[in-house]
Amino acid sequence: MRRHLPYLVVMVAVVLLDQATKAIVARTLDLHQYVSLVDGLLSLSHVRNRGAAFGFLSDWDVPYQSVLLAVLSVAALFAIVLYFLRLPTGARLSRVALALVLGGAVGNLIDRVRLGYVVDFVHVYWRQHQWPDFNVADSAITVGVTLLVLDILRPPGPLPAGAEAAIDAAAPTTGRID
Repeated sequence: MRRHLPYLVVMVAVVLLDQATKAIVARTLDLHQYVSLVDGLLSLSHVRNRGAAFGFLSDWDVPYQSVLLAVLSVAALFAIVLYFLRLPTGARLSRVALALVLGGAVGNLIDRVRLGYVVDFVHVYWRQHQWPDFNVADSAITVGVTLLVLDILRPPGPLPAGAEAAIDAAAPTTGRID
């Protein structure tokens, strides 16, 4: 457990920051109110997202939609935790990335279970181009997934001393006699 503590701290920090910012927005802005922060680029908003991240499936009209999305979220959380626990101790970047994803998923799951929707409040736009409103949890998930992709694309480091010989010894022979 001790080796997982830094990642647990990252996850809990994401959840706390996410829930705190959503509470502030819900208390200070009326529903569908927008306050310009950077004219022509960024607004603070208060919207309810009944879909998935970045409003995906928000127009989906399915009975028990919130329950279905919550169940899918719990299943995804379970899978991510299992993957996290199977990672080698040295896979720090992947572990931080998964902690961000887990924190974001838990933050949005709390809203979905408690409210039946997710509070979003960051509105990015430029002229007529609009990005779906999002929140701290969505941002953490996006950064976490980006870090995972970068970690996958990163070239592997050098093998430890003696590892190459062990790999060669374990490799199957082709049946040829030299």
